[in-house]
Amino acid sequence: MTMTVSWQHLLLAVLVMAIWGTNFTITALALQEFPPLVLAALRFLFAFFPVALFVRRPAVAWSNLAAYGVLIGLGQFGLMFFAMTRFISPGLASLVIQTQAIFTVLLAVVLTREHVRPMQWLAILLAAAGVAVILVHRDGQTTVPGVAMILGAAMCWSVANMVSRAAGQVDMLAYVVWGSLFSFPPLMLAAVLGEGWGVVIQSMTNATWIGWSSVFWQAFANAIFGYGIWAWLLSRHPAATIAPMSLLVPVFGMLTSALVLHEPMQSWKLLAAALVLGGLALGLMGPKLAARFGARP
Repeated sequence: MTMTVSWQHLLLAVLVMAIWGTNFTITALALQEFPPLVLAALRFLFAFFPVALFVRRPAVAWSNLAAYGVLIGLGQFGLMFFAMTRFISPGLASLVIQTQAIFTVLLAVVLTREHVRPMQWLAILLAAAGVAVILVHRDGQTTVPGVAMILGAAMCWSVANMVSRAAGQVDMLAYVVWGSLFSFPPLMLAAVLGEGWGVVIQSMTNATWIGWSSVFWQAFANAIFGYGIWAWLLSRHPAATIAPMSLLVPVFGMLTSALVLHEPMQSWKLLAAALVLGGLALGLMGPKLAARFGARP
């Protein structure tokens, strides 16, 4: 792995963050045509097929793939898409979902007894303060149930991170593709039980090119291209060098929502973003900085 990142690789990383960030606005547009669980089910259907015909299944247990697929599909995207129907704005959803990094640290403490440095506890407190600001200033577009659902989605994402970590060193693109096999069935079953088969079929037959474009964008650009390029970058650079780029996701998410959907960006939202992103930045880069300066005489 290289310690420096070329400008070409840097641009690729920014492109992936832009795709992941703007996807929240694209999702909001698609939710005007698809019920949330139908949209999530279609996303994972096309993330699996026909891509699985060209990507070999990773050498991990089926149970591991199934756990990952259900957690990411029904847990993360199911909850997130449902929350974005009317309980939380796309911009704030893109911000709050990033708390998965905090949950991942806390889970590592509980499950693997990892030691948390004081700087990481400060990072957790900063991110929690940002979420608290959102809860205090909730409005018609931001509700307590909405924030709770996004936090639940972030928790499912963090548990899925632990599941994928247990799989060992695998091709992450193949892992995401084959994990999607287990995301589609529970999502579609929940959609049929919740909405009715007639509504599910009607939403797919009546969807416009905007709705279907969003489905394919999420499956191929967001999942296949995004995870493929991200895994490729992580294989060539230390995670500590590349991972901080993920802080750009809510930046693109909030900016796109403001420009396209005219989501208001009040001062309290900017304060919440600064606290959450500050906490995430400290959590991602704090240990590296502490080790660097601590090594000096």
